[in-house]
Amino acid sequence: MQTKKEIDFQTKKISKIVWEYALPGIIGTVVTALYNVIGRIFIGQGVGALAISGLAITFPVMNLTSSLGMLVGSGAAARISISLGKRDKLTSEKILGNSLLLTVILNAVFITLILVFLEPILRAFGASDLTLPYAYDYLKIVLLGNVFVSLTYNFNAMMRASGYPKKAMITMMIGAVFSLILTPIFLYGFNMGIEGVAWATVISMFLGMIFVMHHFLQRNSLIRLKSKYIKLNKKIILSIISIGMSPFSMQVAASGVAVLMNTTLIRYGGDLAVGAYGIINTVLMMFLMIIMGLNQGTQPIIGYNYGAGNFKRVRETLFYSLKVATIITVTGALVGVFFPSIFATAFTTDIELLGITERGVRIAVSAMPLVGFQIVSSSFFQSIGFAAKSLIQSLSRQLIFLIPGIIILPRYFGLDGLWIAMPVSDVFAFILSLFLLTYQLRQLKQMENSEISSVKKL
Repeated sequence: MQTKKEIDFQTKKISKIVWEYALPGIIGTVVTALYNVIGRIFIGQGVGALAISGLAITFPVMNLTSSLGMLVGSGAAARISISLGKRDKLTSEKILGNSLLLTVILNAVFITLILVFLEPILRAFGASDLTLPYAYDYLKIVLLGNVFVSLTYNFNAMMRASGYPKKAMITMMIGAVFSLILTPIFLYGFNMGIEGVAWATVISMFLGMIFVMHHFLQRNSLIRLKSKYIKLNKKIILSIISIGMSPFSMQVAASGVAVLMNTTLIRYGGDLAVGAYGIINTVLMMFLMIIMGLNQGTQPIIGYNYGAGNFKRVRETLFYSLKVATIITVTGALVGVFFPSIFATAFTTDIELLGITERGVRIAVSAMPLVGFQIVSSSFFQSIGFAAKSLIQSLSRQLIFLIPGIIILPRYFGLDGLWIAMPVSDVFAFILSLFLLTYQLRQLKQMENSEISSVKKL
């Protein structure tokens, strides 16, 4: 017998069910984004401009650590949605158990390797004598707590995929709210500097992890975490990784790009240019996190209906999310172009850093209206299990198009060339996404027509 959640996936008005699932996701990601923003504001205002630059140096490492969460969490969530669409609860619970063990193993190996070679890694990523102490002090604490972050992210995604968007939102809000409370206490009250910010992050994510893990141990949960399934199953692991490889690759590519960007920024603009890039990244993420929240909401709807063969609802959900994402990115571009000082002054009072940041923001957001389409398109392919196409789109913006721009454009335009490389890559990534999505929609239409023909024959 179908549950109310499953019936809603198949019959409820698209706009209503999208917002029912997306709004909690958006609130959760926005709160998390604001926590990151406010944390960086505390660092910039309370520790100094060089601390902002030091924090920017940590971005590649943080991207790598979050990629572990995306590899398992995104892949497992998509597989759970498809399995539930096929009414295969057993496989969904096996995915839960495999995800837990895989997350712990990957974090143990990765964190150990990074901590052993942390200082030379940070040097290679662009840290100078002035910024290294800040980056090192922050990461040595945050990395130790990364397993909490990964488990929170992974099981939060699976919580949403199994029909609990509001509880998933609460999970993210627990971590963000506690971090907002603890950060100023540790930074100013205990005078712990950037280390205090790191401890606030770790403690907050631990509390979020407790909440989300408790959900899957309750008897009334649609799918439960059972000890007999906490063992590695090759078939399930490969099915998780095949889909999770797309967001994982995107994060790894983002890490590589950040390293290249930081080292090139040092060459053309110095430590403050790295700090400006950190602020610009934060500004962009404030808007892109909204789209990621939207994708988190639409993923179970698309995955379930694709698994159930309801291709018309798959297309309707996609089109609606594309429209919402475009409105968000157009708004972000307008704010960034006309009011860049709003963002820059929030992070620093350093006049030189303000000037570099304001100019960089204006250029970087100029093609932002196209980014929403690309992100939603990539998430769509991930939701229906087309891992290769999702992977291609994920890599295109960060790796295929942006890296050549970072290498070539500064030779002709100096520091501005690095900012210009960002919108140029956005344009090319949009064109590629448009081509792939148009082709896939034709395939879906053919599948839908085949289903209708089969019904008529019966």
